[in-house]
Amino acid sequence: MLRPIEDLFTPSEYPDLLVGLDGPDDAAVWRLDEDRALVVTTDFFTPVVDDPYDYGAIAAANSLSDVYAMGGKPFLALNVAALPPDLDAEIISDILRGGADKAREAEVVIAGGHTIQDKEPKYGLIVLGFVHPEQMLTKRGARVGDILVLSKPLGFGTTTTALKQGKAHPDHVAEAVTWMKRLNKQAAELAVEFGVHGGTDVTGFSLLGHGWEMAEASGVGLRFDFERIPFIRGAQDYAEQFIFPGGSSDNRLYYSPHVSFAPEIDEASQMLLFDAQTSGGLLLAVPPGVLDDILSRAEQLGQELWMVGEVVEGERIEVGTQSNNI
Repeated sequence: MLRPIEDLFTPSEYPDLLVGLDGPDDAAVWRLDEDRALVVTTDFFTPVVDDPYDYGAIAAANSLSDVYAMGGKPFLALNVAALPPDLDAEIISDILRGGADKAREAEVVIAGGHTIQDKEPKYGLIVLGFVHPEQMLTKRGARVGDILVLSKPLGFGTTTTALKQGKAHPDHVAEAVTWMKRLNKQAAELAVEFGVHGGTDVTGFSLLGHGWEMAEASGVGLRFDFERIPFIRGAQDYAEQFIFPGGSSDNRLYYSPHVSFAPEIDEASQMLLFDAQTSGGLLLAVPPGVLDDILSRAEQLGQELWMVGEVVEGERIEVGTQSNNI
């Protein structure tokens, strides 16, 4: 879809555009001076949960995540909303309040926005942030020998789809909502503090999709250990019932040519790694020399980090059930 415009904005003509259409990264980055670059992103989507306040908070956390995924610090946002004209005013208020509260938690100011009418609610943010040009996280920053670290569990797509089908247990939904509302702020700050340069957030293209984008951009392969990958409660049960959003099947169709699975990993488990996530965690390629320090600091802060794989030589993603190097 971007092909009609990709040749109109040649990177060589815009030397201050550090990240743009020529890469698969999570946000655009424009250099302001030697010490500051502006990170710009936008994201919005239809409701994934029933509670309007939670929906607003999740949508905001998801939008903010793209700045964190670049190692940036967001500071300013604008609302973007499409709302049915007959939607109850209290519901609209709750959506916007959920987004505003999440922005305040992130120390971000919502300074306005734009709203149109539409048949189905849609909400998100345009977000601006700052990053030091030498401290950016990018998908091309992974290096052979790095350890892959994940900051949130998987399973949000299958769980929220089960909710839409009336098949989800309330406790499973509550766990998914808690994780989706959590900011990636602390994980991003840890990555910058310890000099990590390779990273992305895990959202609609799934762990394997975003992982493949990182592998391709960095010219490396990735090896995941399925037994180390965390999932929220209930995700495996819904996967075995093949309850997934449509995007998960699209992910498998598009990315599976680049992925090899160990024979003992069944189809349901494979699909969980193609599951389209909303407001997922950061996938970081952590240099082995700082791994112990970042894990220790994360534990002090109460920030969960799971070692889920490693960066290897090659051009594919391998998913096995054990890895001796992590």
